[in-house]
Amino acid sequence: MNKPTQCIRILLLSGLLSLSFHVQAVYPEKPIKIIIGFPAGGPLDAHIRLLVDKLQTSLGQTVIVDYKAGAGGTVGAQFVAQSPADGYTVLLANTGTMVINPAIYSNPPYETLRDFQPIARTAQQPLALIVNKDVPANTLKEFIAYAKANPGKLNYGSAGNGGISHLVPEMLKSETGIFMVHIPFKGSAPAFTDLIAGHVQFMAESVPQAANYAKQGKVKALAVTSVKRNPALPNTPTVIETGVANFEVVGFYGILAPRGTPPEVTNKLSQAFKETLESSEVQKKMIDQGADPAYLNAEQFSKFLAAEMPRWAKAVKQAGAKLD
Repeated sequence: MNKPTQCIRILLLSGLLSLSFHVQAVYPEKPIKIIIGFPAGGPLDAHIRLLVDKLQTSLGQTVIVDYKAGAGGTVGAQFVAQSPADGYTVLLANTGTMVINPAIYSNPPYETLRDFQPIARTAQQPLALIVNKDVPANTLKEFIAYAKANPGKLNYGSAGNGGISHLVPEMLKSETGIFMVHIPFKGSAPAFTDLIAGHVQFMAESVPQAANYAKQGKVKALAVTSVKRNPALPNTPTVIETGVANFEVVGFYGILAPRGTPPEVTNKLSQAFKETLESSEVQKKMIDQGADPAYLNAEQFSKFLAAEMPRWAKAVKQAGAKLD
């Protein structure tokens, strides 16, 4: 190789290394958008609002929350999967969006492990089984008896077809032999509105929102789906305690980016969420709401998702839930 050619190669290599260092050093250089596949006012919205201030401080950039609701979170997930893999558009997703939808939809528009780069798991939390305040039942056993006495006359609301708030009532129906009619909504907020108004009688929803409405006397909490009672609803028994059914369901929240996002961007985002979730102030607020701060880094979250998908696919099959 002649000397001029060698000099050119060295200059090009130096330029690429300099560019790589520059990308790593400056990210993020503009606001980061977090997409939620459900309407404002739901559990995911409440969750990210607890994190935004600390997250912005850690990243040194503005964090914008945007909503692209529809199809149990599928619309928002598909939008992010098709976005540039540059770390500026990421998804805040839940159990339904990431591990239930791929099993419950016949032809889902994305594959979790193929189309996304996991960034960080941010929380785990059980669901609360709640009813309209005028339903003549104060315990889960009483509600099951009431449902059996009124087959087909009770409706349950969910945040959308295919999500955890759809699947858990189906699991309860399978366990207890009751029949309720599913009414899907475009998110938890409108579902709660109709539950409070009495248009639907039952819901299975994340503890933070359920506890908030229960404490206001707008709904009655009958049970929680964790093994242990939840601090946000200390007087509400677990489903297992009631003796009605023997199942435990704990959902999760997490951040994902489009597949192909550079490792240095992935690591910086993941570290920012770690720092945010280590804040004692953030942890206290999350626990008071009923969520468990449960950080996993990008690699750990990837392994977690890989393990969760077959478990939920089995639950979907056992519940007989399927969507076209």
